[in-house]
Amino acid sequence: MRKSSTKQSLNFYNLFWLFIFGSIVGWVIEVIFSLITKGVFINHSALVIGPFDICYGICACALTFLLYRFKDKGYIKLFLISFFLGSLLEYIMSWGMELVLGFTAWDYSKYFLNINGRICLIMSCLWGILGIVWIKFIYPFIVKIIEKIPQKIGHKLMIFLIIFLIFDAALTLSAVFRAKEWEKGIKPSNAYERFLDKTFNKDYLYNMFNNSWSE
Repeated sequence: MRKSSTKQSLNFYNLFWLFIFGSIVGWVIEVIFSLITKGVFINHSALVIGPFDICYGICACALTFLLYRFKDKGYIKLFLISFFLGSLLEYIMSWGMELVLGFTAWDYSKYFLNINGRICLIMSCLWGILGIVWIKFIYPFIVKIIEKIPQKIGHKLMIFLIIFLIFDAALTLSAVFRAKEWEKGIKPSNAYERFLDKTFNKDYLYNMFNNSWSE
């Protein structure tokens, strides 16, 4: 039986599974929200294969890493810390996505008190609430589940998923760049580009990045 500790709770193994949990649950939440508000299925995955909204996964790890030391603090202090740290994280992710992919998956420019459309007051408040709920209730529950996974099986699955996610990320980047070329009228030059045009084309990517992919 493994003993719980601060060091163990924040090791790479546990943070990785928190990332997977956050990515999948985030995808489910976004899909349900789209079905309720828009009446259509939108694949909010950040990768072309699998239900991985990696922004949520990154946030799950970042919130854990940044808030763990404050987990015993009062709700108001936790709210303020989460408010500012969550907003900063969201701004950096938006900027990074635009830098790498040329667009972002969200735009708050129509919301009250936004900064460059990357963050806004209402989302920052939600970050504050999420931080409290996460570190006080959800995180301890998930860690207990992770610790019940047999260590050998958990590590083998982790290695497999890391390799798969690297492949998936590379495939996603190539699909995005190929779709940009297709928009410019550049024809496929090889079998791989023809495969991308057929399988992970602009329509497929638009359903993933519908908030900001230009027509």
